[in-house]
Amino acid sequence: MKSSEAVKLYFNRAADQLELTENMRALLLTPKREVQVQIAIEMDNGDLQTLLGYRVQHNNARGPMKGGLRFHPEVDLDEVRGLASLMTWKTAVVNIPYGGAKGGIAVDARSLSTRELERITRKFIDEIHDVIGPDTDIPAPDMGTNAEVMAWIMNQYNKYHGFGPGIVTGKPVEHYGIPGREEATGRGVGIIAIKTLGRLGRKPKETRVALQGFGNVGSHAAKFLHDAECRIVAISDLSGGYYREEGIQVLEAIRYANQHKRSLEGYPEAEKISNEELLELDVDLLVPAALGGVIHADNAERIKAPLIIEAANAPIRPDADALLNDRGVLVLPDILANAGGVTVSYFEWVQNRQYYQWGLDRVRQELDRVLTSAFEEVWGLSHEHDVSLRTAAFMLGIGRVGRATVLGGIT
Repeated sequence: MKSSEAVKLYFNRAADQLELTENMRALLLTPKREVQVQIAIEMDNGDLQTLLGYRVQHNNARGPMKGGLRFHPEVDLDEVRGLASLMTWKTAVVNIPYGGAKGGIAVDARSLSTRELERITRKFIDEIHDVIGPDTDIPAPDMGTNAEVMAWIMNQYNKYHGFGPGIVTGKPVEHYGIPGREEATGRGVGIIAIKTLGRLGRKPKETRVALQGFGNVGSHAAKFLHDAECRIVAISDLSGGYYREEGIQVLEAIRYANQHKRSLEGYPEAEKISNEELLELDVDLLVPAALGGVIHADNAERIKAPLIIEAANAPIRPDADALLNDRGVLVLPDILANAGGVTVSYFEWVQNRQYYQWGLDRVRQELDRVLTSAFEEVWGLSHEHDVSLRTAAFMLGIGRVGRATVLGGIT
């Protein structure tokens, strides 16, 4: 199933509960604008390479559109379209005044030199600068991009439009970024996890956790959960999984990865397993924090964790989601669980517009407040309507966007 089809399936399930008309469904599902551009650049070896770049702007009924920019070989228009739609509902779930957008370039960022990466980024902004802006569409980091890339975007955009740090979020702190942005998505996953455990009457000390993915999101989520006294028994990255029943020392694992080019390859303090085996471990909480689609119909029946928190975007395919729901597995959906990143991006945008920098303590307090409020609303809707947390989250987001659309008028 294509990315956009999966989002549409979840959308319609929630829309049925809200009794939306077909006309309103079509309006809310249809992207406002889709842009595909050619990016022709000269590589370091002198070769000419032609890439495709995308930006999908889905909905602006509640404010400027917001969404990440990913550099990955598998990026295509359908994937970007689906993720842009998810951003619309995600920003509405946490009730920040944004709509949804997403962008990307079909390229393997790991194969590029820093100079090539910068040239590609600047050329992309040359092609789309007239359809983005701090009051229109605000990019942010995603897979294959980082704070440095965001700084290049700001610099290139400002060449056309003058100084305006609010054009992009996820920038370096020294370049008008905000403290806590790098940790935000992973920290948000941790906050939501602890809230859920509390609702289920489970104590963190008695909770065994497996995390698939130990990049920015996975490592920060692991650190937060470890600090909350959960037992992290398994972590993984591209090199494979690492399991230790007594618990992994997360800070040591982070230091090891940092010393080995962001890789856990050869990590000596745990047993080596595969990423597939990690997903099927007998644990209390499973956190998929890597790629999408890792839990599917072929392995869903072997998933033993009674609680899954989606730190990655769409790590559970719709067919597997239905199987897990039938078995009583509780799934915290991505549009709530990993909304910490866009929430702190909103804080960064606010401080950029005010030309005033927030401190880390304030950022963390505000993040906790926003995510706690969203969690309580989704939890309440789920029990009120006897639906899954995913359907409840979509109901909350769609309801807010739908009301804003009607109140704003359609002309």
